[in-house]
Amino acid sequence: MHQIFLTKPFSIATMVIVIFCINGGIPMIDRPYEIADAHTHIFPQKIAEKAAHSIADFYKVNAGDVGTVDILLENGRRLGISHYLVCSVATTPKQVPSINHFIAQNCDAHPEFIGFGTIHPGMTETEMITEAVRIKEKGLRGIKLHPDIQDFLLDDPHMFALYRMCEKELSLPILFHCGDARYDRSSPKRLAHVLDLFPELSVIGAHFGGYSQWEEAYATLKDYDRLHMDTSSSLSFLSDEAAMRLIEGYGPERLMFGTDYPLWVMQKELDRFFSLPLTDAQRRQILFGTFSALFDVPEKPKTCHRVQ
Repeated sequence: MHQIFLTKPFSIATMVIVIFCINGGIPMIDRPYEIADAHTHIFPQKIAEKAAHSIADFYKVNAGDVGTVDILLENGRRLGISHYLVCSVATTPKQVPSINHFIAQNCDAHPEFIGFGTIHPGMTETEMITEAVRIKEKGLRGIKLHPDIQDFLLDDPHMFALYRMCEKELSLPILFHCGDARYDRSSPKRLAHVLDLFPELSVIGAHFGGYSQWEEAYATLKDYDRLHMDTSSSLSFLSDEAAMRLIEGYGPERLMFGTDYPLWVMQKELDRFFSLPLTDAQRRQILFGTFSALFDVPEKPKTCHRVQ
């Protein structure tokens, strides 16, 4: 079979220019688009560097940045990003309450954040449901699960009570890490199984629905119209042809731009997105339109932000 999912060199899009804010001369990249980053991870200052390197080590890559809130916001201001989906993944049940408190606290402090809580599969069904209710009460907008790092099968029946609660009672979307050719925990087929069992569950499949398994994911998931996806940890591994096939096949109305901060350098991820031969309407939809519709976030007036 012809393999089109290849790394392709790219340059910064020519439409991107650097300007200076009138107040202070702080450089920022100006693009005529509202931009939301629909996939970021944040950590407390004292563990951020260690946590970022831990994630990078799992994928055998070098971390692009340190996962602090301040650095995320500084990078975002320079790049013209106005909103962020923020999350963090618990690696033990004991970490869950403190992580959810941290995410909620930062969402209260930063209205541009859409926070997703965490739950660990090592919890009992009752504990998971109780925590999901707390997540909703804290004002968080969804739950992030990472089957590979958290070591569970995406379609494990142990998780079904949580999925059902999110579907029927809480109306909480679940953002799944999806795909990894090294494992079978979060494969496209497992995601499709959950979508079949829970037809009203709101699901976001990270990484075009299958990191490093993009072709299989497209074949398996393309007809699930209610499934949303993000572009994170994907575009720099795909040729233009492959990326455009996914974008046009799934449809921009199902896709959200994401950087997977701090795993990758945010500017490089955004530059790669702008290097694709997309129409203006496609760019607007993926950069903000889908995010806006899913989370009811209005577009902001374009302003020049000064990075402190």
